[in-house]
Amino acid sequence: MNKLEDHNYSGIHATIIADSQRGGWRANRITTFLVTFPRIVLAEFNTHRALSRNSASSRAIPFEKMVKKVEDKPFIPIKWQKDHKGMQGTEYLNNKTGSVDEVKELWLEMRDTVVDKAIQLRGDGDEMLTKQLCNRPLETFLWHTAIVTATEWENFFALRAHPAAEIHIADLAEKMLEQYNLSDPNKLEAGGWHIPFGDNIDEGRVYDLAREKYPNVLEHGDEDLVQQIKIKIATARCARLSYFNFEGTDDYEKDVKLHDGLIKPGHWSPFEHCAQYMPEQLYKTGLVDGLLVLPEHLKGWSGNFKGFIQYRKMFQSENRADERVVKK
Repeated sequence: MNKLEDHNYSGIHATIIADSQRGGWRANRITTFLVTFPRIVLAEFNTHRALSRNSASSRAIPFEKMVKKVEDKPFIPIKWQKDHKGMQGTEYLNNKTGSVDEVKELWLEMRDTVVDKAIQLRGDGDEMLTKQLCNRPLETFLWHTAIVTATEWENFFALRAHPAAEIHIADLAEKMLEQYNLSDPNKLEAGGWHIPFGDNIDEGRVYDLAREKYPNVLEHGDEDLVQQIKIKIATARCARLSYFNFEGTDDYEKDVKLHDGLIKPGHWSPFEHCAQYMPEQLYKTGLVDGLLVLPEHLKGWSGNFKGFIQYRKMFQSENRADERVVKK
């Protein structure tokens, strides 16, 4: 099993950062990966709607940092496929004629040209352009990192860990499948939580923060509050991946503030990774205290998760209305 501290951010790599399974009746499994892959296959990766994800953002990462990444450790194709009809070819260049070395050299020359032009485009002083424009041309040569969580992985593996898939996303999917099969998920009981990065969160420090901010509550040893703070920290760290800084500065109070600050503007995607064991009554009947919560075809589902209540779905405002829409 790969470890978080050994994750390779400059190559195709997959690390499981949380893996949980319902104990008892209906043993659904939920798994969160940290994955790195070429930016050029992000569109294919994003077509899988069963997956919740947060990614490093070209709009958020400083231009200078992006240039350094492209210069120091650029993405270079793992193989050079010959021209072909349709979507998938089977023939590749080889080194017998020296062609592989030649195209690799051309690829890096193209990288150098793009970097030079992006720097010119960026400019300086009062005329400096925004990083979200100047970063875009660099994306072809970037490695991309994402946090991705799902309960329904088999369709992704069936389609992408397959000889007909594009070779880079196939390599990623095969590595993810290997880690998925090696992992032994944590068995949750009723009320338990799946919390990415949870193993790296110091509960003693969380308790100290809770005692400082909510002393009256903790007089009675409110473990639920400590758990809630852990969830907020994990959610913030999923959000920080946009800046390629998912572990932040290891400041739990700042993590909590970031979590709370995401709610009002409706930045909900980082709230899709933590999830709670769905009660059996809700799973089986769609009812809670006699009230219909889930229709028949959605029994057991919460958002794109089955068997777990997605943290995002615990907020009434998570699906915002817009008064500008004309009702017909």
